[in-house]
Order: sequence, then structure tokens, then C-alpha cells
Amino acid sequence: MTDSLLLNEERQMIRDTARDFTLKEVLPVANRLDPEQGEIPLELRQKLTDMGYFGIRLPEKYGGSGLGCFEYCLITEQLARGWMSVSSIIARGNGTLTMDLLSDEQKNRLMPKVVAGEYLGAMSLSEPDTGSDLASISCRAEKTIDGWEITGNKYWCTFADGADYILLFARTDVDKSGEKPHLGISAFLIEKPRGKLPLGVSGSTIPKIGYFGWNTWELAFDHVRLPHDALIGEEGKAFYALAKGLDEARAHTAARSIGLAQGGLEDALAYAQERKQFGKPIAAFQDLRFKLARMATDIEAARQLLYYVCSCIDTGQRCDKEASMVKYFASEMAERVTSDALQILGGAGYTKLCAVERHWRDARLTKIFEGTSEIQLRIISDALLGKEGR
Repeated sequence: MTDSLLLNEERQMIRDTARDFTLKEVLPVANRLDPEQGEIPLELRQKLTDMGYFGIRLPEKYGGSGLGCFEYCLITEQLARGWMSVSSIIARGNGTLTMDLLSDEQKNRLMPKVVAGEYLGAMSLSEPDTGSDLASISCRAEKTIDGWEITGNKYWCTFADGADYILLFARTDVDKSGEKPHLGISAFLIEKPRGKLPLGVSGSTIPKIGYFGWNTWELAFDHVRLPHDALIGEEGKAFYALAKGLDEARAHTAARSIGLAQGGLEDALAYAQERKQFGKPIAAFQDLRFKLARMATDIEAARQLLYYVCSCIDTGQRCDKEASMVKYFASEMAERVTSDALQILGGAGYTKLCAVERHWRDARLTKIFEGTSEIQLRIISDALLGKEGR
């Protein structure tokens, strides 16, 4: 890894500490449990808590570190180098509860629990017929005398069982004009026992090809009753709070992508120097050396773009186009680099005996979640050319 001019001594220490933690605590667990689709152990979650990784972005007055998106992504990249699921679970503290939706009383009550790893969440956004177009969600929340009644189906709700709450986005009103479908979407905080689905909610796990370590669910809400105070934020305006956090969410995904690619590169470098063919290490063959050089260059290009985007976020500069660029570039790069790494390992890379197949499978997902590559290209092209039809 190359040190950037943006990496001061404190940031280098944060990065290096996270890397040491990953190599010692995360990577061995991932190598043992991912091949058998095991879950992230509670012991490892406690170690993440002890490191302060659930409160990186939370203010110090709540017990958090009060750090920026830059530091958050430095840590995320290192954790993803070990297991992307672990780099993702820290977002269940740092990023799931949108601060703009909470009252001061709720922040004082809940944020210290988040930092302590005792209040981690699952986001329930997507639906069977709604993915990238989140403004079109159809799950309904109807007002009742004593609260709310939720009816509808949700999809891709990772950690629905292991979380302490589910943040549900549902429609409380319909824009009859059809011009502003994002209006009328509200957010609901559904508290639940850890290890179970909320009362009245049924579901089934989705059989994924990767992103192991936790379960991803399809959920059914059949006239599920919630109290009045389950609504958080202003009714019908939750989409704005959701959209406000997209830049950081995409930077977080870019960091995960870079970590996966770095893991693939490091494994490929080690293997190429150990594996011998025709009487010499395969690292001596020029085509392979050039492949490794291209891999390293692509990773560093993505990393430096990520540093720029994080700096923009932390200084309050608008960077929706650049956030889409780094999410697009890093995720596409990660699939390419991890695939090249698997190729370098040859047959060994196509087994669960080597971590590179995990990095490859997980890298493929980064092109889909937090907005597909196609959605990112649409955002970037709209920024360059204006929206189509205008």
C-alpha cells in the first residue's frame, strides 16, 4: 500500500492497527467459517466493539470516536481484506440508524448502546420487485388508532435475525401525480430480540453464493402492528434522509471492494513466489509479472480516488458524481483483480482451501449492492450530460 499525502501519522496508525487486527483476528476466522457458511461469531463481534469499530462515525458525546468518513473507510478496507462480511457488519452501527431521523432523546438513549455493540441494525429497503428504484417501494404502513399496520414483502434484508432492530422503509402515502414517487416514504424502527425476527414477521433465508457470515432474508409483513412511536423522522420524508447518506454508503462499498482486491493481490503475490513450474517460480514469467503490476496499479488508483471522495465528504463538499465514480470503478476493479488472482493460483484458487475464491465471490456482489454499476453510470452520465429528456 502506498502512503498518500492525505495519510497523516494518525491515519496511518488507524490503518495499520486495523490491518494488524484483521490479520490476527478476522482472517483466521473467515478462513475457517466462510467455507462452511458459518456466522460471524459473537466473540469476534465483541472484539470489534472493543476496538471501537461500531462507533467510528458516532459523536464522542455518545461514546463514539467522532472520526470522519476517511477513517471509517481506512478501517473498512482493512477489515474487508479479511472478510467482507465483517467490514459490512460495522456499518450496522455506524451507518444503519440515520442520525437525521432520530430525536435528541432517541440519540441519547440509543447511540451509547450502538457504540457498545448492543444495538445493531438491519436495513429493510429492497422488495421483490424493487431494487435500484427505491422510490417505488410498495410495502404499506397504514395508520391505526393505536399505531401503524405494516403490510408487504421485503427482500435482501441482511442480518434480520441477528440484529437488535430493523429499520423499515414503507409507504405511508402515495403521490397521485406520479411525478414524485419518493414522497410518502417513511421510516420505522422495529425493535426485536437478537436472534429472532420481529413478532408477526415471517421470513426465509435467501440462498446466496457468497457474503457468508450472516443471513440475508426475504420478509413478509402481514398486518404487523407497530406503536405510534415506531415512526422515526418526519412522516413521508424518509427518502431524503436515505439519499443524504448515499455518498458515504458508496464510499464504504468502494473501501470494501478495495480491501477484497488487496487480499487477492497479496495472496497472488505470495503464491507466485512460492509456486514453481519449469524449474522456477511462476513470478519469473513476464506475463504474470505484468498481470500483478496491472492489479496493483488498479487497486492504487481506486484507493486514491476513494481518499479524494472521503475528503470531500468530510469537508462538506458535494461529491455525488465522484462517489458514484469510486463505487463504480472500485467494484468493477475488485471483480477483475480477484478473478486475475484466482487465475494466478490456478486450480488451487478454485478451491475453498484458498481465500481468493471468497474474495472473488464477494467482489461480484459489490457491483450490485448500494446501487448497481449501471445505476452509477447513469448518475455519472447525468452529471456530465444532464438528465435524458431535458
